Amino acid sequence: MQSSSAEFTHQTVLCDEVLEFVRNGIGSVAIDATLGLGGHSEAILAGTDLKVVGIDQDAAAIKLAKERLARFGDRFRAVNANFGEIGRAVVENDIAAVIADLGVSSMQLDDASRGFSFRAPAPLDMRMDKDSGITAAELLETSTEAEIADILYYYGEERRSRKIARWIAEKNAAGEPLRTTEELASLVERAIGKKPGDKIHPATRTFQAIRIAVNRELDVLKEFIPAAIEKLNSGGVLAVISFHSLEDRIVKQAFQRLSGKCSCPPRLPKCLCGAEKKVVILTKKPILPSEAEQEQNPRSRSAKLRACKRLD
Repeated sequence: MQSSSAEFTHQTVLCDEVLEFVRNGIGSVAIDATLGLGGHSEAILAGTDLKVVGIDQDAAAIKLAKERLARFGDRFRAVNANFGEIGRAVVENDIAAVIADLGVSSMQLDDASRGFSFRAPAPLDMRMDKDSGITAAELLETSTEAEIADILYYYGEERRSRKIARWIAEKNAAGEPLRTTEELASLVERAIGKKPGDKIHPATRTFQAIRIAVNRELDVLKEFIPAAIEKLNSGGVLAVISFHSLEDRIVKQAFQRLSGKCSCPPRLPKCLCGAEKKVVILTKKPILPSEAEQEQNPRSRSAKLRACKRLD
């Protein structure tokens, strides 16, 4: 692990757009629920008078963010926790805004030892918090073929999930469980092949799915959104940046439910989905990065920003 944030190249996604929503919130504190290297926190601290609480489960990221934001003194505080624990982790009141950038940080992607990418050999880990939870290798070794297929299909939208799962299960049965990113990427490529002209590696969806499962990302997101709303002042703003359709769907549906839109079948005698008017949605459609931002930062291309404001 490198020791200075300056040694990493990281471009904050939709920074100006997020800052605009934060400025419209009512209160004196902003929560950056996915601190990372502190790009959004830095923009808020430099562009407003707000104090910022940054949350991250990666201790290495917190260390680097603290170095980056040291010049702001006691206006910034970092908390080592999962963003789903926002209710417990943040003791401050008068919250004007909560932001969350759901993407894996460039630091984590580019650090081969974390095992997030198939582009470099590494242990098959994929944990955001390297001190807790099971690794990707352990997940694949202890899951059944059907469970692996479900993970790949639902979290990676991988249409050939069953074949990949069968190959993984066969390796487990032979006493040869996968241990490295190279082994997993090679197995997927051999299982489903690579067509000429494919723009993405055949293992891309598999790696995404396993990372989501290891870190319980979608479950945590479902817990986070209502907890974040509860932390906000009346007039406070929640802004969430997602990077794939599963995340965006969860955010969209949660915002709709919190805005009072019932999703129950029309013939039900009463609402069972929990819809309750607590927010007003500020983004009828998600905000996308500009063409200039996408060109400058290709990793921003799939980003979608949605925001809502808490009502009294």
